[in-house]
Amino acid sequence: MRRQLNAIAGWIIRNRSQLPTWVNRALDSAARDPDGLIGRLAHRALGGGEAPITDIPDAPVRVFIGPTNYSGQGYRWARALETAAPDLRARNMEIVLPIGFSFPADTPVPVASTSSSEWTQAEWDAVRQFSHVLIEAERPLFGRLFDRQVSAEVTALEEAGVSVAFLSHGTDIRNPREHARRTPWSPYPEDPRTEVLQADADANLELLTRLRRPTFVSTPDLLDDVPWGIWCPVVIDIDRFRTDRPAMAREHVRVIHSSSSAVQKGSHLIEPALAPLIDGGAVEYELITGVSSDRMPGILADADIVLDQFRLGSYGVAACEAMAAGRVVVGHVLPDIRARIAAEIGMPLPIVEADPDTLRAVITALIEDPETARAAAAAGPRFVEAVHSGARSAEALLNGWIRTSD
Repeated sequence: MRRQLNAIAGWIIRNRSQLPTWVNRALDSAARDPDGLIGRLAHRALGGGEAPITDIPDAPVRVFIGPTNYSGQGYRWARALETAAPDLRARNMEIVLPIGFSFPADTPVPVASTSSSEWTQAEWDAVRQFSHVLIEAERPLFGRLFDRQVSAEVTALEEAGVSVAFLSHGTDIRNPREHARRTPWSPYPEDPRTEVLQADADANLELLTRLRRPTFVSTPDLLDDVPWGIWCPVVIDIDRFRTDRPAMAREHVRVIHSSSSAVQKGSHLIEPALAPLIDGGAVEYELITGVSSDRMPGILADADIVLDQFRLGSYGVAACEAMAAGRVVVGHVLPDIRARIAAEIGMPLPIVEADPDTLRAVITALIEDPETARAAAAAGPRFVEAVHSGARSAEALLNGWIRTSD
């Protein structure tokens, strides 16, 4: 039930600009009238209450990132920028769902507060004093202050002298129709959200194309959807996931798969593929769901092989965390994406390739050749140190936007 409520609330946040006027008016009225019955229910469901305002740092270059902070990335990009540029200070803002995952954020704002005229005006007054604003996932920053229209926010920010850029995260810009042509394992149109995701991606691409501001993407596959984009890699806290526990050093190989979306990751395809290995005792398999992020280092340290995803043809935060832990990571990454990474980074992506048809054979081969498996595991920490420690992400943002707008 919590996951269903989270999905509903998340859909409302992403699509408020597309909802009927009367629905938005009802939501706004509920948020403004917390003493009424509907208002009390809305504020309780959406986490209403006092909301912080982003503080304005004292620095010549001030970067604001918001409003999604998916997997804590807005916060980590902000810290990466501060580490890379001594004259720069950054802040991130996250519109927080009360039943969502908890990630660090400089300014965590309950979603109900985005309908508060007091909060939206105060946040606007603060953000307009930044020198740079990075808009995540093409989502509005200031609630109903500009009628939840991102283009109107961009105009207002630029009139205030702010340089604006965009950063696309995933389903906000991934074109389901085109993705289904790239890999037979695409989750589209099986994903019941396909029609909504297609409309969202189409609208967001139109916005990005029309405004044509500096645009970044968090995973390399999204460059297929935004050809003029710049890859700004996801960032993880590598030290949190380091472990001295070796992979592939026990009698029974422990295989895990962490899933927040079965249809997107292909979670339901894994156990049938591995059934003979599980039944025969060659592997111990566990599906990990609903686990808080603070437990993941221990869970990964106790695994030998981590199965990432088998439908999207790329990789993200979860795979990076598993690589940082020195685990054997197995997943489906399209050949052109692997080639793109190797060309840009100068080193291969150390995720062992498999799709649902080949997964059993790949895992069997890893079990039978533990030295090869351990070599793949050892390559993981080196790769994330080079690509996902924050330095490369900061370089992308600085060279592709911030320094060019000085």
